Amino acid sequence: MSKPSAAARMGTEPLNPLLLSLAIPMMISMLVQALYNVVDSIFVSYVNEEALSAVSLAYPIQNLLIAFAVGTAVGVNAHLSKSLGEGNRAEAERAAMNGLFLAVCSSLGFLLFGVFGAKAFIHSQTNDPLIARYGTEYLTICTVLSIGCCLQCMMEKVLVASGHSTYAMITQMAGALTNIVLDPVFIFGLFGVPRMEAAGAAIATVLGQFVGAATAFVLNACSNRDIRLTLRGFRPSGRTIRRIYTVGLPSIGMNAIGSVMTFGMNSILTGFSSTAVAVFGVYFKLQSFVFMPVFGLNNGMVPIVSYNYGARKPQRILGTLRLATLYAVGIMLAGFLAAQLLPGVLLGIFNASADMLAIGTVALRIISFSFLMAGISVISSSYFQALGHGVLALWVSIIRQLVVLLPAAWLLSLAGRLELIWLAFPVAEVVAVVLCLAFRARCRKTIIQPMLDEQRGKAAVPA
Repeated sequence: MSKPSAAARMGTEPLNPLLLSLAIPMMISMLVQALYNVVDSIFVSYVNEEALSAVSLAYPIQNLLIAFAVGTAVGVNAHLSKSLGEGNRAEAERAAMNGLFLAVCSSLGFLLFGVFGAKAFIHSQTNDPLIARYGTEYLTICTVLSIGCCLQCMMEKVLVASGHSTYAMITQMAGALTNIVLDPVFIFGLFGVPRMEAAGAAIATVLGQFVGAATAFVLNACSNRDIRLTLRGFRPSGRTIRRIYTVGLPSIGMNAIGSVMTFGMNSILTGFSSTAVAVFGVYFKLQSFVFMPVFGLNNGMVPIVSYNYGARKPQRILGTLRLATLYAVGIMLAGFLAAQLLPGVLLGIFNASADMLAIGTVALRIISFSFLMAGISVISSSYFQALGHGVLALWVSIIRQLVVLLPAAWLLSLAGRLELIWLAFPVAEVVAVVLCLAFRARCRKTIIQPMLDEQRGKAAVPA
């Protein structure tokens, strides 16, 4: 008897060990990913505060790049897993190859932006010539060489979607460790390498992404029995691409909205000081240690939900959702306690000045109240995507960040007190949780309940 594929266990294995076996490797890899994002900023902060501010100003476009890379890959993940659950391996392989094609197309778009738009984007946010130079160098390198990021994200999601999350962890760790090791070499000019400062951080980042992409390709080629990648006879499939983007576009939109929010917040905070901008950038690096494990949990949850949606097993879908929500809330609670009890220690990692410590301590303590609710929102958004209703997650993101958070931050800024701006984050999260719970109830009624009724009908029919 042949050994069952890794994907098949998503429909049969007990849920808690299954979710943990898929999620823990991705949580570890996401933590490593968060670590190397933080290490970037730590090293840059020891150049000067201007370099740290410059990296913060470049973040909206970096986040937009990640939005396209990850959003497209999430669409492939959901469609590929659902196809495997339906027993349609040909469509699953078609999804993987079309995903690679879309990753290359995305990277070409960002290459053009890096050549023609990076300088104008940075100059639109600052008049400081040193911050502008650092920011332009950093952003140009990250966007022109973005193909490594796009390919790495896609190949990781192919591994996860077919049940190989441990290999995806190896991929992320290979890229992250490469970046961590190379950061000080290129930033400070060690071992005969010229000192490049902010540009060096960007070079280390893209080299890490290329190493991660290469590792993912090798692992897929050598170890993934469920998906065969080949260019032979490949043609872009409009039907498959549409299915990918049914989930992928809302995911891209959600993360792109994050870029708009970050750009807007930077613009508001610039009116107070460049130190406030640096604090906001540091917050995003620190919060990644809280959110990245939950995103890893999502990566384990999505293929299970999508597979069992395709296999028409509603109880497994609901059980996975309950477990993922419980774990996410626990992780967020730990993040809240760290921000409340250790804000000075966390900011001190970034060589914080006295002014930065004063602003940042207040900011972390206020913003972290949103963590208490964010676990439900993050898990719910991925749940909607896994069921093919990513537009619900998109609506949550639009309302939370553009309808509530940014306008609230702007209105609070009019009082002239910086500390009031941070209150916009927990206010927006309360609104997001209410929306998520309403949308979960809708999915229960329109998607899950018909499957439950179908099961009861089959059980009532005599053998």
